[in-house]
Amino acid sequence: MPAPTNSSSSDLLVSQFILSLSKGEGETSYNIAVKTAEMVKTLVECDDWGMADQLIKKVRLVCKRLEEELPTLHVVHNMIKRILKLIREEYLSASKSVEAECGPESLQKMLKSADNVSDWGKTVADLKERVFEIIEELMIELETSCEEISKQAIEHIHANEIILTIGRSRTVEKFLKHAAKTRKFDVIVAEAAPGFSGHLMATSLAKAKISTTVITDSAIFAMMARVNKVIIGTTSILADGGVVAVSGSRTVALAAKHYSVPLIVLGAVYKLTPRFLPEGDTQVASMLVSPAPVMQGLDAACRGKLRCVNPLYDCVPPNLVTLFISNISGYSPSYVYRQMGDLYHQEDRDL
Repeated sequence: MPAPTNSSSSDLLVSQFILSLSKGEGETSYNIAVKTAEMVKTLVECDDWGMADQLIKKVRLVCKRLEEELPTLHVVHNMIKRILKLIREEYLSASKSVEAECGPESLQKMLKSADNVSDWGKTVADLKERVFEIIEELMIELETSCEEISKQAIEHIHANEIILTIGRSRTVEKFLKHAAKTRKFDVIVAEAAPGFSGHLMATSLAKAKISTTVITDSAIFAMMARVNKVIIGTTSILADGGVVAVSGSRTVALAAKHYSVPLIVLGAVYKLTPRFLPEGDTQVASMLVSPAPVMQGLDAACRGKLRCVNPLYDCVPPNLVTLFISNISGYSPSYVYRQMGDLYHQEDRDL
């Protein structure tokens, strides 16, 4: 029987994908997004399905499993939900269904189409080829996303400004280097202890002939009075406009707010996450890791009396963010809901 074989092969594929991401330390969001798109492409190829509803059901089940197994890797969930929306759009354009658009639902549209919702059950001859095409297009978009963000640097960085950032973000790095081609400005990099990724960032910027100063995290507030703009990267942008970024980002955001310094967050569209983070779950999103780099042997000296928490990420609320810059355009935190409507289908936001 072919069906069980295909089913077991897809389960094995997803298990291997989970294992590779569980082991892989230091994976960039871009690499994770590319791996996810390739995994879905293989899933579409190996699975035995004939109609859109079967494919959507299979991909949704995989996404649900990945949300349970890899709850902190929002990029994986975002990519699959984005592909689900694109599959629905391709099906509708091919079958000329009643649900002509997958765009954000208006009240009038919801009332009119309440009794005519597509069941995704019509047979479309070339649906598999269409799905392959949209995944290929999505991968091209991923490849050019960082470059598209960098092109907007000239609009936001001006001559003789002082820019502050924290840790190392490859998107921020390319953004600053692109601006440095035509502008002269200074960069202050907070070191982001205990990982000290800020040192690598500063070294890379200095090699590109950008005037760079490294500061300790404790000096952020003192230096903020001299800063014109704060530019940081992010791992995910939440549905309310909040940001999950490198540990120390909240400190930077609060200092920027105090001195009325604009905070700009760079994040490609695959980092937009269609979920909210309750206040009680901020510690879960912070992804606690081993406190050994912070304590440096103090635990043995204190005989276990010392308690230490070492979060990998910080949650920055939307009221501290001035502007988001994606590979499509710049937008304010209050406009995030619209972006979510454009990227994800209503039925796929909560699986």
